[in-house]
Amino acid sequence: MRLSRRTILLGAGSLPFAVASLRTGALAQTAPAAQNAELPPILFVHGNGDYDALWMTTLWRMESNGIARDRMMAINFTDPLARSDDKVEQANRSSTEDQRRELSAAIAELKRRTGAPRVALVGSSRGGNAIRNVIRSGGAGDVSHAVLCGTPNHGVFATDDQPNNEFNGRGAFLRGLNEGEAEVMPGVAFLTLRSDGMDKYAQSDGRFIGKPGTPTNVTVEGPELKGATNLVLGALDHREVAFHPRAFREIYKFIAGREPQRIAIVPEQSVRLSGLVTGTPVGVQTNRPVVGATVEIFRVDPDTGERKGGAVHSAKTGADGRWGPAQVEPSWSLEFVLAAPDAPTTHIYRSPFPRSSDVVHLRSARPLGPADKDTGAIVIMSRPRGYFGLPRDVVLFDGREPADVKQGVPTDAAATLRLPAAEIGRNIVAQFGEERIVARLWPAAENRIAIAELTY
Repeated sequence: MRLSRRTILLGAGSLPFAVASLRTGALAQTAPAAQNAELPPILFVHGNGDYDALWMTTLWRMESNGIARDRMMAINFTDPLARSDDKVEQANRSSTEDQRRELSAAIAELKRRTGAPRVALVGSSRGGNAIRNVIRSGGAGDVSHAVLCGTPNHGVFATDDQPNNEFNGRGAFLRGLNEGEAEVMPGVAFLTLRSDGMDKYAQSDGRFIGKPGTPTNVTVEGPELKGATNLVLGALDHREVAFHPRAFREIYKFIAGREPQRIAIVPEQSVRLSGLVTGTPVGVQTNRPVVGATVEIFRVDPDTGERKGGAVHSAKTGADGRWGPAQVEPSWSLEFVLAAPDAPTTHIYRSPFPRSSDVVHLRSARPLGPADKDTGAIVIMSRPRGYFGLPRDVVLFDGREPADVKQGVPTDAAATLRLPAAEIGRNIVAQFGEERIVARLWPAAENRIAIAELTY
């Protein structure tokens, strides 16, 4: 077992569709494969309500450092949202046992595919709960490394009510994982990555979980584990401690035992994209495939968002919910048009994809509601791999800071603009740091919504 140390690091502010891997073309300028031959295969585990697509940039960075694509996998949990009571069934939500079972199957599949005796596991948030549960439940012999990023190891709250809530530090599940003097298992190298005060789920005041002024009995040190290597990544938020370049460096270094050769993503000459269309029945995020959805892809002008010619790809999903592959250039800005049954037509604007990916997953925008009744056009700025922090970050939406993004601890991953019909046809600029996406406005009266989805 690794000796525990706490280091402060200053930083910047069911299985057919449960398991997905990244398939890409040939790597350019990457580290020699022989350097990485001794490394265990790596399995990435997403968090609550999320999907494997969040690991796309991490997978690209791993590939850019010579990690073979067939030695990496990212699980896509069927029902990623936790139950409010782990012992009571809830439609389209999963128990800790559901997640343990799916993750165990993914580990077995990665071992079978690679012939490796053990794998390294990297989890974001709730994904770390599943990793620890697998290891505690007899799976330690299959795991060489466990990297837990922003995992609420001691709860999002720790109270005597809700004893069966997975995120209650005094609840049955987390007490079972944390029993004993050491909170890790012998024979597995554990690393935790956490924020220095910017994690919305590691706060002493309950305002971030809807109970302002009520103590959570959890501190910023909640994600740490006794017996693990515990690192603090500065002012990164709850998701960034998994998906930020700063986090990538520590994940790679811990598993490989050396610094990565590069942090930047090495582009490919030709890019192939594909993914899943997944649904949100009754407003609950799932990774269940949507049948009969149409996906069109257009190349757009990066400065205006206007289409440059006809669709470069068009497909309709079958029983597996998959679309693609689509061949694009790494310099193209793109518009994905998703038309799924019983959902708004969603126009998703994306920055260029420097590398191939088969986890370019698409979910329709939420249905229009009463608040949208008199709205001419709706556009959403979305950041799946992190939150918007004000004043930490440069966040500009149509030339100003979004009014619906709160100041202080980053808690918001999306901002929304509702504009009058007279403005339909013009473009809207979404800017986060150095990433800039230009989206077009579409008529809400036609049941259309635009999303500017940030990659970084």
